[in-house]
Amino acid sequence: MSARDVYDARGFGGRQGVGERPAVVVVDFVEGFTNPESALACDADDAVEATRTLLDAARTASVPVIFTTVAYDEDDLERAAAFIAKAPALATLRPGSPWIEVDARLGRRADEPVLVKLFASAFFGTQLDDLLRRAGCDTVIVTGASTSGCVRATAVDALQYGYRVLVPRDAVADRAAEAHNASLVDIDAKYGDVVSIDDAIAAVGPAAGL
Repeated sequence: MSARDVYDARGFGGRQGVGERPAVVVVDFVEGFTNPESALACDADDAVEATRTLLDAARTASVPVIFTTVAYDEDDLERAAAFIAKAPALATLRPGSPWIEVDARLGRRADEPVLVKLFASAFFGTQLDDLLRRAGCDTVIVTGASTSGCVRATAVDALQYGYRVLVPRDAVADRAAEAHNASLVDIDAKYGDVVSIDDAIAAVGPAAGL
């Protein structure tokens, strides 16, 4: 049996649906993860393009958009030493480096915050939950990289903070196809709804009557 078949047989994979106020959280679509010249690069071009389409719809609908990046100063390198030991190339993500800049293709606006994180989840050690609650959001649409790492961790934490979770499969990227595909199955079974990019756009559209 496939993993999907096992989950279906055990009663996993129910639908959360979309709440009344979504936000889009773009996890680590920064140069260090999207630029092929980086040691940390994912195969992200198609996912960046899909995310830009979603962001354009979200902006039209006045849906909050929040970005994350990863950066380590000297103290942070100590704090995150165990994480960096697993992926030493993370230490190239230093303040002032072009690797930590949001991919320009996403057209980030000046009023769209960029949260700096040290670990996988966009919630851990950041103000993300506060920003979402102040905006009255009950649903988090997660895009970004990597699917098996920071996207999955963010989806898990979003659920644990009480949000509905949508992950558009076309708007997330990974370095390894097997990890990407397995993580989407796992997220869809346990933590959120894995949806098409069209469904994600529809989830933000009603706020503007699209």
